[in-house]
Amino acid sequence: MRPLAGVRVLDFSTLLPGPMATLLLAEAGAEVIKVERPGGEEMRGYAPQWGDVSATFALLNCGKKSIVADLKDPAARERMCALAVTSDVLVEQFRPGVMDRLGLGYESLRKLNPTLVYCAITGYGQTGPRRNRAGHDLNYIGDAGLLALSSGTPGHRTLPPGLMADIAGGSYPAVMNILLALRQRDTTGEGSFIDVSMTDSLFAFTFAALAQGNVTGVWPKDGGERLTGGSPRYHMYETRDGAVAAVAALEQKFWIAFTQAIGLEAEYSDDRRDPARTIARVAEIIASRSAGEWSTVFDEADCCCSIMQDLRAATNDPQFAARKLFARKLANARGDTIPALPVPIANDFRKRLDALAAAPTPGAHNAEFGFAPVSG
Repeated sequence: MRPLAGVRVLDFSTLLPGPMATLLLAEAGAEVIKVERPGGEEMRGYAPQWGDVSATFALLNCGKKSIVADLKDPAARERMCALAVTSDVLVEQFRPGVMDRLGLGYESLRKLNPTLVYCAITGYGQTGPRRNRAGHDLNYIGDAGLLALSSGTPGHRTLPPGLMADIAGGSYPAVMNILLALRQRDTTGEGSFIDVSMTDSLFAFTFAALAQGNVTGVWPKDGGERLTGGSPRYHMYETRDGAVAAVAALEQKFWIAFTQAIGLEAEYSDDRRDPARTIARVAEIIASRSAGEWSTVFDEADCCCSIMQDLRAATNDPQFAARKLFARKLANARGDTIPALPVPIANDFRKRLDALAAAPTPGAHNAEFGFAPVSG
């Protein structure tokens, strides 16, 4: 039996933060009931289309059930309240106050189900002057000061490679706090309201910068600190054939191993003297040989250095194949399969490796929960 078997989750969220969170809960055994608007969630239309469903939607919503309901309809809201009575967890992602206006807010539902764990995911939280401001990932990491730690150079600004606020600031804190709330409910018998602010959660990523600024009064420079480009020990260097060497030789023993492996002259090895000068010299050396040559050197030196690989190469990497990271399969209505999304749930807590997963069609489970069938 999986850890969350028997836990029912009513999911009103869309796009990424909430659906990723409820995917993790579903992978651990929860019954997740996805509530969609008439016509289905917007992400169902996202490219690339894979058969009759968006591939991104399928990756994030496989293994869930789907209800299509018009929440402006009083009868649908009444039925939704009844469903909330039988649910353990509710996840929503509307702006503050929307669920209250629909009669589905926490205070209303807790009267019907005092044990309900109610998780609201928003950009800025339920309180504060920005509580109702629209935003996306880039806005949240910008407001939290995280983007300013490494945003590129004037005229060449760099976008982050991942949606940090959505996943690390929204999905993961939601799951963590839902599990904590369920554990607390085991002790107290009472549910709780969880206010997840994606922006608030991002400050954990700035721990080193906060320590420096609060203690010394010298706040980090954009791209100029130890982990953001100011140190030759934690840097990216181009090889002769245009590949990128990811150097992370932070500790002294790894730095020594690295400098010896590449043949860095002694006058540059003490990187405290002039970090920029050392960076320039290391760049010259790395640019003198190919990625393949450096890969062999780095493997032998064991110095926390590697050659950057693209996503396609990463999915075929022997390391991840050995760990069966992409072994689980996702199916569509035509019977086509692609690898399911790897998620940070231990294999022992997830469904069988050979079990195919699929995303539900819009309203596929309306009848099961007493909602009107989807027309057309």
